[in-house]
Amino acid sequence: MEDLSALLQKSARDHSHLCPRQILGVRIGLRGILALQLETNSSSKRLLVITETDGCFADGLSAATNCTVGHRTLRVEDYGKTAATFVDTQTGRAVRVAPVIDIREQAFAFIPDEPRHYCAQMQAYQSMPDEDMLTVQEILLTTPIEAIVSHPGMRVNCDMCGEEIMNEREIRHQGLILCRACVSPAYYQLPISIPMFTS
Repeated sequence: MEDLSALLQKSARDHSHLCPRQILGVRIGLRGILALQLETNSSSKRLLVITETDGCFADGLSAATNCTVGHRTLRVEDYGKTAATFVDTQTGRAVRVAPVIDIREQAFAFIPDEPRHYCAQMQAYQSMPDEDMLTVQEILLTTPIEAIVSHPGMRVNCDMCGEEIMNEREIRHQGLILCRACVSPAYYQLPISIPMFTS
C-alpha cells in the first residue's frame, strides 16, 4: 500500500490543490482496499469503486485506488455524500466506507489548538486513526455486479431517438429498444422548435 503523503501529493497534483475532501477520499480509498484485501487497480480492473459524490472527494479516491471513470472502474452515483462502495468484481463482495457522522467535530477535537476549522480538518484527516473517523459496512448491491460492469463492445441503437447505446444500458419495452432518456425524464431537454412564418 502506498504511503499516505505520496497519495496526497498525487491527488493534489491532479486536482491542482489539496483540500479536506481529497484527504477523506484518499483515506476512504485506502480503507476500502484494506477491507476487501485487494491491491490498487492496475490492469486487472478487479476493484470497482462507486463514489457517492464527485469533485475533490472523487479525485482523492482515484489517487488511492487507481480507479477512474475512463477505465470504467470508478462510477459516480451522486448522492452528495462523501462515501464510497468498494466492490470485488470477481467475488461480488462489497463494502461501503463513510466518515463517522460527526467527522468535523471529531477533527476539531483532535486538533484543539487550531482555531481555523479548515486547517483542523486538513491536519486531523491525515492523522486520525481509521476507527475514529471511518465506518465500514458490508453491503449487498441492488444491481448485480455483472449488470454494473457489463460487457465491452455491446452496442444497440434506440428505436425512438436513433442514438447509440453502449454497455447494455438500453431498456427493452414492448419489443422496442429504448435509451433511458427516451423512457424516463432525462437530465436534458431538447429545445422546442417554433415554426417560422413569413409574411
